Amino acid sequence: MVERVTATDEAIGLIRKLQEKHGPVMFHQSGGCCDGSSPMCYPEGDLMIGSQDVLLGEIAGAKFYMNKNQYDYWKHTQVIIDVVDGRGGMFSLEGVEGKRFLSRSRAFTKDETEALGI
Repeated sequence: MVERVTATDEAIGLIRKLQEKHGPVMFHQSGGCCDGSSPMCYPEGDLMIGSQDVLLGEIAGAKFYMNKNQYDYWKHTQVIIDVVDGRGGMFSLEGVEGKRFLSRSRAFTKDETEALGI
């Protein structure tokens, strides 16, 4: 099975820390300007998911959604969630930890693209 979204070990560690503090969490990447172009972490249910959001998968038990318009650009890539030092989006849970989530990606291979049907 090809995963559309994965995370680095450091990102998984931060997600687990946030889950311990806040309970279940979720991610959304809207593709908008500024903060919206970064993966944002929220307490599960704090952000209303709509018909224009695509569920890419789960990382460390947290669902990861992307706006459909953004997904159309990224659908040929595997999204890899990483974490770096710095301040993230003001509404994203990791901001107070002095860390921010960051999306990296790699292009799917031909076999992976065929398996995904894209």
